Amino acid sequence: MKIYSAKEADLLALCQRKAVSLEAIVPAVKDVLTQVKASGDSAVQKFTARFDGIDTSIRPISVADAGGTLGAEVKTAFSAAAANISKFHQAQNTDRRAVETMPGVNCFTEMRPIEKVGLYIPGGTAPLPSTVLMLAIPALLAGCSEIVLVTPPTKQGGVADSIAYAAQLCGISQIYPIGGAQAVAAMAYGTETVPKVDKIFGPGNQYVMAAKMLVSIDPQGAAIDMPAGPSEVMVIADQNARADFVAADLLSQAEHGPDSVGIAVCTDITQANRIVEEVGKQCAALPRAAIAEQALEHSFVLVVDSINDAIAFSNSYAPEHLIVNVEDAANWVPAITNAGSVFLGPYSCESAGDYASGTNHVLPTSGYARAYGGVSLASFQKHITFQQVDEQGAKTIGPIVSALAEQEMLTAHQRAMELRYE
Repeated sequence: MKIYSAKEADLLALCQRKAVSLEAIVPAVKDVLTQVKASGDSAVQKFTARFDGIDTSIRPISVADAGGTLGAEVKTAFSAAAANISKFHQAQNTDRRAVETMPGVNCFTEMRPIEKVGLYIPGGTAPLPSTVLMLAIPALLAGCSEIVLVTPPTKQGGVADSIAYAAQLCGISQIYPIGGAQAVAAMAYGTETVPKVDKIFGPGNQYVMAAKMLVSIDPQGAAIDMPAGPSEVMVIADQNARADFVAADLLSQAEHGPDSVGIAVCTDITQANRIVEEVGKQCAALPRAAIAEQALEHSFVLVVDSINDAIAFSNSYAPEHLIVNVEDAANWVPAITNAGSVFLGPYSCESAGDYASGTNHVLPTSGYARAYGGVSLASFQKHITFQQVDEQGAKTIGPIVSALAEQEMLTAHQRAMELRYE
């Protein structure tokens, strides 16, 4: 990891992520989307054979007998995590919100579930059953009537037992063993076997990200949760932060993949050196050390003058995960404006949010936290506005509507209102 001084470094350049060359892969992804859109299952089967080495018909797999490879302790952990995630997301539920804007003019909002949703569960270098919980639980709480779950197939053409068990725990009965752009296309356009959905959720590699973005601008495709790229974490550490804590947090993201990013921001060069040294020690002992080492090549430590400066840099960077490992961390909450999910204090490691604290781990990356929030219950809902104008309300609001319609030279609009109050 490199160490930079804020006094000498180009901070704007440090906020730039490693470029993802979508231009290079978009033609290939477009080809997958076009063929799946035209040929359905046969195209999905062809691409699954080509990219995953699995030559089998496209079919859903039942999860009724899942969990056979999991011990009781693991199953208990799944249940506890599911309970926390459910509790947190259920608290986001909102009833009707009503307001009388003028006498006789009543407006209100009600939430409705998105009827058909597709959940993409990564399973490339490692299966991610926690993502099943993060997506399926709020989908069920929101009342989505149809939930389609896909995940890349195992070498045997099935699905990882941990993913199947997580799905079973959430009340989902079957999974489609499909991954990559072809899975996104199958959900966006529908095939003979895979139902078409209205919105697609879940992280993935650059091919999945490109496919999601392309189907989201196709009127025949599907909406998506958010653009999402490689995982990233930023740790703000004061002089009392333990270097081993900070190093472990950086490596928890670095082990995700070669494109992941870990950043530490501290106020002391001595501490910066200790963090880098500790990262090296801990990385060497990781089973996924080779992957983490690649991620560390574009990760760094930034030395700033104060925690205020650290927060300012974080807001400019807009990290997916932000760990505030400082004294009285909660005091800095009002100053944080751009982050996907924030972890306060030395014991709030990012892993807690990844698995079991209750917050969602499907979050905006690549600086999208400036404009997007993470997945929530509302992500699986749409709000519908209603208004009811009575006779008194027509007389109150009518002249206002008429005057504005006249300014826009929309005579039919004007007349529709005037007929009601004249």
